Amino acid sequence: MNSVIHLDNIRKSYYMGRMELEVLKGIKVDIFRNEYVALMGPSGSGKSTLMNIIGCLDTPTAGVYILNGHDISKTEDNKLAEIRNKEIGFVFQQFNLLPRLTALENVALPLVYAGMGKRLRTEKAKHVMELVSLSDRSHHKPNELSGGQCQRVAIARALVNDPSIILADEPTGNLDTKTSYEIMEIFDKIHSAGNTIVLVTHETDIANHAHRIVRLRDGMIESDMRNEHAKVYTH
Repeated sequence: MNSVIHLDNIRKSYYMGRMELEVLKGIKVDIFRNEYVALMGPSGSGKSTLMNIIGCLDTPTAGVYILNGHDISKTEDNKLAEIRNKEIGFVFQQFNLLPRLTALENVALPLVYAGMGKRLRTEKAKHVMELVSLSDRSHHKPNELSGGQCQRVAIARALVNDPSIILADEPTGNLDTKTSYEIMEIFDKIHSAGNTIVLVTHETDIANHAHRIVRLRDGMIESDMRNEHAKVYTH
């Protein structure tokens, strides 16, 4: 069984003058294709730093990170950006949509960076807009959409490149309970279609959508277990 993410003895330190602040202290974890994993931990546990490393937004100080066969620990920055664009779909708490672009144009943006032609870009973007049930809002700008709709656009944008992994950082952090539930149903649907999902959250009810929960504390993995309470997607 091949892991999509292989982390071996990952360490991350930040330096302030001569002082070393060790944030990650030897993380070892494998995440496999079509797994649905929640990363949890209190503030300061290292989960955001770990997410940034998994997402190729930061590099470890020591250790090995293999992402879908690519050795990230030894990759140059420009190559890293290319791998990130191809292998990872990001969903952030703040949506990160460009205000001047329509929903459809926001979704198609990663394909612009990938060098895909306009007709094909539009086709692919329309297809993923359908997946998140937002086809009727394609030509609206972000300020004409609700928070939940903006997050659906962000999810569609994350899916448009057919990435190996969807990385979601507190994706319901800015949403009310009902909308959060709807967004998590979309993630359940994406997972049941075969995607690998890593979700960073501090909320237990959100984490309970995942089938495995990895808890961090003080830069180390405190526990890594199957989630007996995982909500099963039934549609």
